[in-house]
Amino acid sequence: MELVAKCNAGLESVLAKELYVLGAENIRIGRRAVLFSGNNALLYKANLYLRTAIKVLLPISEFNANSYDELYEKTRAIDWNCFFNPNLSFAIEPVVNSSIFTHSQFASLRVKDGIADYFREKKGKRPSVNPENPDFKIILTLFENRCSVGIDSSGDPLFKRGYRQMRGAAPIKEDLAAGMVLLSNYKGQFNLFDPFCGSGTIIAEAAMIACNFPPNLYREHFGFKNWSDYNPKEFLKIKKEAEEAIVPFKHFEFFASDISSSAINATSNNLAFLNKFTTINISVSDFFKNSNSLDGGILITNPPYGERLQLEESISFYKKIGDKLKSDYTGFDAWIISSNNEAMKHIGLKPSAKIQLYNGKLECSFRKYELYRGSKKQKTDS
Repeated sequence: MELVAKCNAGLESVLAKELYVLGAENIRIGRRAVLFSGNNALLYKANLYLRTAIKVLLPISEFNANSYDELYEKTRAIDWNCFFNPNLSFAIEPVVNSSIFTHSQFASLRVKDGIADYFREKKGKRPSVNPENPDFKIILTLFENRCSVGIDSSGDPLFKRGYRQMRGAAPIKEDLAAGMVLLSNYKGQFNLFDPFCGSGTIIAEAAMIACNFPPNLYREHFGFKNWSDYNPKEFLKIKKEAEEAIVPFKHFEFFASDISSSAINATSNNLAFLNKFTTINISVSDFFKNSNSLDGGILITNPPYGERLQLEESISFYKKIGDKLKSDYTGFDAWIISSNNEAMKHIGLKPSAKIQLYNGKLECSFRKYELYRGSKKQKTDS
């Protein structure tokens, strides 16, 4: 069957690699999405294992519609009984870019009516609508007169892993943090340090990658569990295999620090589930005052930026980051994400890579700084 994994802009190639490793076929990269083929087992694995996906959809119908009434009729013509039953609640999530369908909520209402009337005619019962917590979520995509209807196999977005019970200031979502780690090519081959760790999301995602820990292993609910063809035995078998494949990681360590004691408290609580698998050193620390004792490694961080700092303050702050990296972190690769391009110019280091990503609605630059011992030539020759 054809499936679609949705993701944030900039993470499409990372998600495609994840799907390839899982055994997906016919992989095609789209805009904020990766299309692929697979069976139900792969659908279950995708929801358990994918780190950079937001949700996994099953497209069920695609057609042209030139009016709200035609949208209703063609939605009603879909054989909904193949997917769910009228005892379940449902909701419509519209994604609309159309000069024909200018009111997304009215388009959703017509689709809802089409589904309800289908079940009333076939089963004598209309399913209820629950916008907040539906058993079955339908994704309606309208681009001009082209309509695509898909069902959401994930339920809640896949970045809701469940481990982040406490949040720091301006946290990044789990899928973005995982994408940053994967883009850095970190695979557990170095010590990893986040000096502005906030609630610990980057460290958590990196540690799960190093331990081969599926990001949604402890998640209780997925949308596919309410599908007509859900196979609980097969899913439990896949979940058991995923648990058995976790490998304790002791080769290198993780270091999470922040100047905020409340942030460190959040990190300690959020990352407690990983303590039996790896070593995570968590401390209240001022990045600029404390010296580095690590002999090389990788630094990945989301320092204060944008809305959290005024421009003049940001420029001074980022200059201090650059000075600290140059003086105390030779031998490291430093990856920094920020939406403040002006302030990043004052780090005073030439980035060897720049990747455009999005932290929520903020357009960000994710940059790599290689902090050589001696000259660049010496590192290249060694």
